[in-house]
Amino acid sequence: MTRLRLVTRPLREFCDGDRNLNDIAGATGTLFVRDGVGFAGVGEATRVALDEVPALLRDAVVDDSLDVAGSGGVAIGSHPFAGAGGTALVPRVLVGKPAQGPHFVTFVEGGESLVHEALAPREPAPASAAAYTIAPGVSTQHYLAAVTAARDAVRSGRLVKAVIARDIVVEASSPIDVHALLRRLQVSFGSSYRYSIDSFVGASPELLVARDGDVVSSHPLAGTTPRTGDPVADARLASALRASEKNQIEHRVVIDMVHDTLLPWCSYLDWQPEPEVVAVANVQHLGTRIEGRLSQPVPHVLNLVRALSPTPALGGFPRDEALRLIAENEGLDRGRYGGAVGWCDRSGNGAWAVAIRCAELSPDRRRARLFAGGGIVAESDPLAELAETQAKFQAMLAAIVRP
Repeated sequence: MTRLRLVTRPLREFCDGDRNLNDIAGATGTLFVRDGVGFAGVGEATRVALDEVPALLRDAVVDDSLDVAGSGGVAIGSHPFAGAGGTALVPRVLVGKPAQGPHFVTFVEGGESLVHEALAPREPAPASAAAYTIAPGVSTQHYLAAVTAARDAVRSGRLVKAVIARDIVVEASSPIDVHALLRRLQVSFGSSYRYSIDSFVGASPELLVARDGDVVSSHPLAGTTPRTGDPVADARLASALRASEKNQIEHRVVIDMVHDTLLPWCSYLDWQPEPEVVAVANVQHLGTRIEGRLSQPVPHVLNLVRALSPTPALGGFPRDEALRLIAENEGLDRGRYGGAVGWCDRSGNGAWAVAIRCAELSPDRRRARLFAGGGIVAESDPLAELAETQAKFQAMLAAIVRP
């Protein structure tokens, strides 16, 4: 493995004022950001399997004048739903905006000229009058049958919960501009984890796990209702979501699994006594914040990602039986959907979001595959589940087709 040689300097040494991470990533770069905190990368210094990331960053030679979160080198990558594999890349130029401390640039030694190029102001391509067609991947009837099979498995006692997903395919008459897509997602989903990694683009509201020193946190979501744009109607829907036994069961399964998985690593682990309602642009979810203190030796964030993914919010419970039912009935290859996307640094810190509200883009950018799913329990109604996926699709669909 080639040894990386990285240099980190304050962003102010290279430019006056701020830079939008969306614009640095642009159409071909790498992005992971939420509420202005995160990273954007340009180019690729190296790419490795996730298992090789800790050694790669640990062995890097780093000239770091700041010593803030991520300033000694960051890898950004994805962990697939199926669990095996996953890759991460170290950009040639990385712009970091940590929650605390100065903004910075990390670049491959000798790459100062690329830093100036990466920081140059840029705009998305002019809007084009593209035409779009939308078609199901898995047929609607196949999806409804899979939901019915999962519901019946829960009713028979084989499962507590299983998540069934479906996909749609968007065909565009001209290439989809990823830069413009990221800007639209920022406007509508700025408080979600927005990402662009190897043609995989999305805005996830759900934190799988984050590690900051010895502090670990997670924010699982499960249980969904639409948003209408009418505050009175949305408040009524939120109240019904809290009162729904079906959604409370679905949510509790996820919380218990995340808690029980993290607890052996922790000296203490705390969580909200009652779930909150988390509203994003198009839907509302039940969410519970979990935070704890990790015991020594502190695990690398990637160890926590592997242990938690896929959570019951995307797989089911018991995990092995749920994944078996999904494989037998769902009829699609999820790939990175339902896994995790995020970053880690050389200290083992990082943040990883559940890979939902996403699109997988074709190499020519003329095709986008979107995914949505829902947790199936004993009280699930297949047509209601179909409607829930339709609501979830709107996050990416609207951002893609909007002129």
